[in-house]
Amino acid sequence: MMNLLNKRSARTLKGAASASLLCGVFALPIQAAVMDIEAVFEPDSSKPNNNVFVNMTPSEGFCRQIPQACAPYKLFSLIAPISFTANAPILANHADPRQGGMARVPSDWREVVVTHESGDTEVLSIRIGGIGHEAATPRPVTELTGGGWWDDLWVGGGWAYAPIPCSSVGWHSAGPSGYNSFWRVARGVGVCSKTAKFDIPLSFRYLYFVFAYELRTPNPLTMKTGKYTGTMPYTVGPRQDFDMGDVMIPSDNQLTLNFSLDVRHTLKVEIPPGGNRVELVPQGGWQAWLTQGRKPTRLFRDQTFNVSSSSRFKMSLDCQYSTDGNRCSVRDPASGHVVPLDVSVTLPNGLVDATDQPVSRRLLRRDGSGTELFQPRFYVDRKPGTLHFEIAQDEVEEMIKPGVARTYSGTVTVVWDSEVG
Repeated sequence: MMNLLNKRSARTLKGAASASLLCGVFALPIQAAVMDIEAVFEPDSSKPNNNVFVNMTPSEGFCRQIPQACAPYKLFSLIAPISFTANAPILANHADPRQGGMARVPSDWREVVVTHESGDTEVLSIRIGGIGHEAATPRPVTELTGGGWWDDLWVGGGWAYAPIPCSSVGWHSAGPSGYNSFWRVARGVGVCSKTAKFDIPLSFRYLYFVFAYELRTPNPLTMKTGKYTGTMPYTVGPRQDFDMGDVMIPSDNQLTLNFSLDVRHTLKVEIPPGGNRVELVPQGGWQAWLTQGRKPTRLFRDQTFNVSSSSRFKMSLDCQYSTDGNRCSVRDPASGHVVPLDVSVTLPNGLVDATDQPVSRRLLRRDGSGTELFQPRFYVDRKPGTLHFEIAQDEVEEMIKPGVARTYSGTVTVVWDSEVG
C-alpha cells in the first residue's frame, strides 16, 4: 500500500513596515505621505511561461485617464497628496531654472529589500518614470499674459510641451486659472525646467502631484508562498528626491511607498484512480517463473502522476517498515522477513534540481537527502512524472523460496513538501 501526500504550506506575514522621517533643507513640518503598492503572483495555466507579478494597485491620475500613454512604458501612476506653494514670485525670464517651473525626480532604478515572515529576502526595483501636477495661478492666465493663454506664459509653450530631457505625452487639460499636465521621464534624466515669460505673483501652486513608476519584481518561482513586504522612503522638497525647485515648497517633506508582494504558489500532485496501490511484478509478469521456474531478476512497478508546480519543493519518504534507516521496506508477516524497497522519481520537463539539471530516477530517502530542492524553470501545469518502485535481484532471490508462499507488503508515503528551507 502506498500513500501519496501533497503538502502545500502557506504563511501569513504579520507586522507592519515603518519609515524613518527625514527633514528637508527648509523648516518644513515633519510629515509623511504613505502609499501602498501591492503585486500578486498566481500561476496561470494559459500562460505557463509568463511568470511575473501583476501590479494590483489601480493607477490614479494620468495613467488611469490616458492608459495608452503609460502601458507601452510599463508605467503606473499614483496621486501624491502633497501640494506645493511658491514662497516667492516667479519672475519673467529668470536665469536660474530653480527659480521657475522645474522638476527633478528619482528616475534611476533603486532597490527595495522585501522580507518574508520567515526572514527570507528578495529585491525589487523601482524608478520614477513620469511627473505631473495641476498648476493653479493666483489670477487668470489671461491677466498674467495681457490677454494671452498658457502657451504664452512659458517659453516653449504650455506645460504640455515638455522641456528636454523630459518627454511630452500629448495630453493636457487647461482652464483660466488651472493647467493639468504630465511629463514622461527617461532613466537617468536630471532637471526638466520651464522659464516663465511673464511674472507670476504669489501664490502660484501645484494642488497635488502625480508620479508614474516602473517596477522590476523578483522571480516568483524562487520565492516562498506568502507575503514579502518592504518600504521605500523618498524625500520631497528643494534638492531632495522629488525636487520642484527652490520656489515651490511642498506641504509634506516625505513620500513613503510600502510594497507588498503576495506569492500564491501552486503545488498539486494527482495520482490516477487506483494508483495508490502498487503491485511489484517481474519483467513480463510471473508467467516465466510459474511455467519455467526462472526466478525474476527484479520486481518493479512504475507509477505515473501529474504534477502542477510553480514553487520550489522537496521530496522524501515516510515508511511503515525500514531496515537501514533511510530506505523503506516491505515485510512478509508470516516469516517476519523484510526486504528493502528502492523508490525513485522522474520529474517532467521544466522541473529541475538545485543545479538546474533534469530529474531522472532520483532516489528518494526518508531523510530527503539528495532531493532537498526541486524548482520550476516555468510554471508546470499537470505534466506527467513517474515514481519508480523496485526490489533488487539479490533481494528477490531471498524472497522467492520453492514451495514457500510469502506475501510482502508495506505502506510507503511519498511526500512533496513546498516548505523548503
